[in-house]
Amino acid sequence: MTEPLSTTLANGLRVVTVSLPHLHSAEVAVYLKVGGRNDPQGRTGLAHFLEHMLFRGTAEYGSSLEIEAAFESLGGCVNAATDADSTCFFGRIHPRHTAQGLAILASMLLRPRLEGVDLERRIIGEEALQDLSEEGEEINPDVVVGRLLWPGHPLGGSALGTLDDLARITEKDLRQHLDAWYRPNNAVMVAAGPLEHQELVAAAEACLGSWQPAPLPEQRAVSPELPPGPAMALVKNPDSQVTVQLAFRSCQRDSSRLITLKVLRRLLAGGGCSRLHLALREKLGLVYSVDAGMGAFDETGCFSIDLSTAPENLMQVLEVTLSELLRIGEEPLPEQELERVKTVYLAELDYSRDSVTEMAVRYGWGLLMGVSRSIDEDQQLVQDVTAQGVRQLARELFRPDNRFLGVIGPVAGIDQQRLETMLRSV
Repeated sequence: MTEPLSTTLANGLRVVTVSLPHLHSAEVAVYLKVGGRNDPQGRTGLAHFLEHMLFRGTAEYGSSLEIEAAFESLGGCVNAATDADSTCFFGRIHPRHTAQGLAILASMLLRPRLEGVDLERRIIGEEALQDLSEEGEEINPDVVVGRLLWPGHPLGGSALGTLDDLARITEKDLRQHLDAWYRPNNAVMVAAGPLEHQELVAAAEACLGSWQPAPLPEQRAVSPELPPGPAMALVKNPDSQVTVQLAFRSCQRDSSRLITLKVLRRLLAGGGCSRLHLALREKLGLVYSVDAGMGAFDETGCFSIDLSTAPENLMQVLEVTLSELLRIGEEPLPEQELERVKTVYLAELDYSRDSVTEMAVRYGWGLLMGVSRSIDEDQQLVQDVTAQGVRQLARELFRPDNRFLGVIGPVAGIDQQRLETMLRSV
């Protein structure tokens, strides 16, 4: 049984060790509770821009090349990611070099040069262009549908920001964002692997003990009075298929029903025996694959079905998908089917014990967000999921006034009125 050890430094930084003595690699990471949702108005993409800039050199390492080389000299590599409400700097490293790897991350966090802003702006601009059509319209389905789910709120936008906002970001903006959000009382440092907690705490104290805490800015909350669905957006983009996302507002991060939602996700699109896979691919041959995704935040969440299909198949695909979603809420769920899905889920949780990355996310990011649970606790919650609980959640989730549809691709010939009628049907 894996139990993390946690110590809070005097400056408020939480230091977590997940000891995995049977493994031969380690991961060290620093999570910060700041992401795209914290970008100021007119400066969308600022959190992501800042994440990039921390790789452009520090007081100790003059360039991105020196940072990369420093990690590689320890047998590791370094990376980072920004999402809606968190930023993470992480590195896979040989266990005996964990302290040195942490020192490099500390240099990036505490002493960045923030030089080369215009060069990095061009790089991020190229990244952002991958999500735009030839006409400059957003074609990332998560953003297209996010704007329907949370209109006017940063959660509905892209963490990359708009090209216009990226052009406005200055070094002063970056330094102000760094000063406001990059604080030890807004962070968790975690390492997973064959490590000793007291050694990690000593390394964190040496590297990050001087990091100064400060009061944090207020976070803009999603309004509880969101416009109901159904709603849809069609975006023209030259392609041979249409990309479809059908989404539903769902559980917030600390909801007691989140595990039930994860079981429902696996029932619908969790593998070769899942319902949408069987209905859309194996029986009708209308899609190559179908996936289900989730997002959970402090005050809201979403559940989505994602697929691609030929434009002429769209109506049938949507009709079959909605039928399957309604059926799971109306008909008794066979216990054999539920037990099979739960068995796979329980096995996946056990497999995660052998991943330093998954352990760092579970106990590092989880602590930062206030939802840290052990694998054993999650497995018990999975065992407690009932067929009635799944059916009840499906009925609440998939109702017509909670449907949000994005269709991206060759949409000119699509009958929008028929689509709207289908979304409203019970």
